[in-house]
Amino acid sequence: MAAYVLHSHDWSESSLILDLFTREHGRVVAVAKGAKRPYSQLRPVLMPFQCLSVVFGVKRSEDAEVWLLRQAEWAGGPAWPGGAALLPGFYLNELLMRLMVRHDPHPTLFDAYVQTLHAMGDPALLQAALRAFELTLLRQLGHLPQLSVQTIGNQPVVAGQPYELHPDLGVREALWVGESGAGPVVLDGQVLMAIEQALSLTGGIPTLMAACMPALSELKALLRTLIHYHLGSQTLRTRQLMMELQQP
Repeated sequence: MAAYVLHSHDWSESSLILDLFTREHGRVVAVAKGAKRPYSQLRPVLMPFQCLSVVFGVKRSEDAEVWLLRQAEWAGGPAWPGGAALLPGFYLNELLMRLMVRHDPHPTLFDAYVQTLHAMGDPALLQAALRAFELTLLRQLGHLPQLSVQTIGNQPVVAGQPYELHPDLGVREALWVGESGAGPVVLDGQVLMAIEQALSLTGGIPTLMAACMPALSELKALLRTLIHYHLGSQTLRTRQLMMELQQP
């Protein structure tokens, strides 16, 4: 089965505990016995951002929290670009670990993750890829309402009109009447409709990236607020690190 390593940590002198994102089972925690040994066949492949083909051992019970990783092989695909995409890549992994519950399959989200990793190889597309993945993640987990209508009242969104996206109240007409840039993040109705259409199509991340392009800065601030709301008191370590690195 296809899988990606989201995170790993030592379990003993020779073994690892892995947080895996699989297409068939969602997020899975597994133990890789002997993976740290120099001669282990698992050691060179259990790396983030590369697609693996994995085989699990027989579970002791249906509700077992930790599975046994029997086999893992590189499943092919392009090499991870690293560089400017490295921290954003770990940011994606942290989002999945913090927001997804275990053993909840999301094949559409898995496919979006694969497409996002590929898109992030182009520095010019990095921000659009991140926004597209965040939107897909929120929609797949049930945290993003329909964007083409106002959530309360179900009135259609109108191109050229400003709207807010509130964590609790959903899409609503912009109420801020003060100075521009001082109030809540506002998106044009046309952008919201384009994003909603992209989310409903089968084009995946590339189509959604194109819909995000006209409002990347606004979407970055807006999605940061939505994600922070659903994380609760948790703080994303990767986001904090990226902010610290940007400081002079």
